Amino acid sequence: MNTNESIRPFTVNIDQADLDDLQSRLARTRLPKPAPGDNWDYGTPNQYLSEMVDRWQHNFDWRAQEERMNAFPHYLTEIDDQTVHFIHVPSKVANATPLLLIHTYPGSFVDFLDMIGPLTDPAAYGGDEADAFSVVVPSIPGFGFSTPLVDRGWTMARVARTFDKLMRRLGYNSYGTHGSDGGAMVSRELGVLNPEGFLGLHVLQLFSFPSGDPAEFEKFTPEDYAALEHLKWFQSVGGYNAINSTRPQTVAVGISDSPVGQLAWNELFNNFGNGTSLVTPEQILTEVSLYWFTNTSAAAGRYHYEEANAGAEPQLNHARTGVAVFADDFKTIRPLADRDNSNITHWTTFPTGGHFAALERPTDVVTDLRTFFHTR
Repeated sequence: MNTNESIRPFTVNIDQADLDDLQSRLARTRLPKPAPGDNWDYGTPNQYLSEMVDRWQHNFDWRAQEERMNAFPHYLTEIDDQTVHFIHVPSKVANATPLLLIHTYPGSFVDFLDMIGPLTDPAAYGGDEADAFSVVVPSIPGFGFSTPLVDRGWTMARVARTFDKLMRRLGYNSYGTHGSDGGAMVSRELGVLNPEGFLGLHVLQLFSFPSGDPAEFEKFTPEDYAALEHLKWFQSVGGYNAINSTRPQTVAVGISDSPVGQLAWNELFNNFGNGTSLVTPEQILTEVSLYWFTNTSAAAGRYHYEEANAGAEPQLNHARTGVAVFADDFKTIRPLADRDNSNITHWTTFPTGGHFAALERPTDVVTDLRTFFHTR
């Protein structure tokens, strides 16, 4: 095993040849014959894709996005032979709380760019210095620049162990974590691990589902039943979970060879076209472009397969836990979450925002993080 623990600077700089290749592919786009009505009922519609391809070709500046990314210091390190990419912004405020920010699928470290300044330097954004965090934003192995994956078996629990090693390597003996989607799952695994000095996890979802025991429904409120109906809707349209958990490498062939295929596959950014997403076209194209340039759709999708085939028994999370529920996201059901997480001390609901709240409502997420970690 490689014992190199060095940390080296990294700059996001995609080769111009790759940008030219993307433009060439976009110019040769062949869309499928549209379904009658060309709406979201059957999946991503041609009308949306045509508009986005035109924007991607003529009104999207990847170099400007690189500049935005490189406004923060990036690094690479090796942990258990795996390259791990991360942004690290220590706060200038003494005794700032170390915080790990873990991204979504199909998102990336880009999810959190708008939150880093307010978290690390709250006074510059009208806040209180006492609310300062020192922020670490890693790319989950297999995503972005944490590539290539060195072996199989990358589950969320393994990522949690890797990120704990990262925080220790950076000199943090105590830290908290935040995440959504895959990032929420890794954060919960850190809660299960509950390493020494762990300050707790703040997540946008706790993925707790009915076990089949009728008694679980005795504590359900009308809001809980509504959340259950929303879950049923999500499962009815979120077919990528089933595909990735069975044949991730097969579907990755198409989306690794077609940038528009990658764009269509990432329809979760649009909340499957139900009209509630607040993610902007610019944000979507930035995220999709990152997947395209790094060719990481296959490795990212394999997490569903690894989780489905891990054979691990569910474990209770006893760490201090906070949940922020956004109106148009998967809605965590409190009685089920309490069954699987014994120490939920914070619960907030927001009237707007969805699955990608860090992109849609970054100020709300920052405010809730301050409340959770700095109110004991």
